[in-house]
Amino acid sequence: MSPYGVGRRAVLGSAAGTAAALALGGCGSGSGSGEEGSARPPDRKKGERITLTFWSWVPGIDGPVDLWNRTHPEVRVDVEKVSAVGGAQYAKMHAAIKAGNPPDLGQIEYATVPSFLLDNGLLDLAAYGARRHKEKFVGWEWAQSVFGESVYAIPQDSGPMGLFLRHDLLDKWGIEPPATWDAYEEAAKAVRKRGAYLETFSATNGNRFAGLAWQAGARWFRVDGERWTIDIDDDATRRVADFWGGLVARKLIRTIPDRQNAWYKDIQTGQLVSWLGASWGDVLLAGNAPKTAGKWRVAPMPQWRKGDAAYANWGGSTTAVFAATRHPKDALDFAVWLNSDPASIKLLIKGGYGFPSAKRGYSTADLEARRDFFGGQHYTDVFQRAAKGVDTSWQWGPATDTLYQRLGDAFTEALADGGS
Repeated sequence: MSPYGVGRRAVLGSAAGTAAALALGGCGSGSGSGEEGSARPPDRKKGERITLTFWSWVPGIDGPVDLWNRTHPEVRVDVEKVSAVGGAQYAKMHAAIKAGNPPDLGQIEYATVPSFLLDNGLLDLAAYGARRHKEKFVGWEWAQSVFGESVYAIPQDSGPMGLFLRHDLLDKWGIEPPATWDAYEEAAKAVRKRGAYLETFSATNGNRFAGLAWQAGARWFRVDGERWTIDIDDDATRRVADFWGGLVARKLIRTIPDRQNAWYKDIQTGQLVSWLGASWGDVLLAGNAPKTAGKWRVAPMPQWRKGDAAYANWGGSTTAVFAATRHPKDALDFAVWLNSDPASIKLLIKGGYGFPSAKRGYSTADLEARRDFFGGQHYTDVFQRAAKGVDTSWQWGPATDTLYQRLGDAFTEALADGGS
């Protein structure tokens, strides 16, 4: 039994059972043969004008799309903004697939790509020449959407994780940025004595919890032949759950959802003095707490063992083409251009989308547009080191969006009744 109530396997076990029940039995496949050069001929005649629809929630996505439309007059792209709150965008996409009227393209996170294969919703882009673009992108990010010989999406960005800190307050209180998780717990105690909180545990943020488990060495999904194996109840994941459960039980951290109104208020007022976030968090903090400019810094994620350099990734998404598109080649061309053209990348960075998946086409200076907010710190250095320390053997599996929902429900229930 856990010292914090219900057996520590209870929350994780219920979510794992749901994932396994939905996921085992192999992954579906989208349209296309998976063989280079075997695609049907393009259905757009030379000079013909067409319009592609694209569902996305990426901040600033209108900029690069407008640039594409100016420079590619024959293939117009219309963006429809979709809500990313609580997985609403994916529910809408799955419903559109079932109704037979999905858009041509969609913004889909790495973790959710396999879920769309279950309903044969994505086009196999290998049949349209996708593999020849492989070397333009970071290898492990490209691999997140590759199953066998099939390629189901073009990578856009990643989210190496770091620790955003209110440097001014911690320095005033004599609290060093914690280099280990043991030191993190001690820092949480010290901050509470000052009447503030170091952090919050957001019960419904399954994406961040996955990142923390990833750093600890967890392996939630793997493929064995034609079957998926699901294991989110391993020792690494339970270690993370027990650590955060202990902080919650001793009231050393808050339990409000991050990136919602109450959290923003606490960030603005100094009631919360740090956030374990991803590289894309710079624009989020700068945009929602402008009066704290110059007071923030970024430190590496704490380590489970002193001297280690294990990091994690939170988020990252792709541009996928839905199987029902009438213009597969043009949709692929746009997806590749959007995520590899230098002018497009600069506009995406300006919008605050994360770390580019493209290997080239941008500089460190491009990634540090908000350097003044972080007191002149070259904070991108922290995320670049983190990106090199991410275990790239991590693999996402099917029904991850459902897993997050079940995990969030179970964590919420545990917080409400004082369980583990």
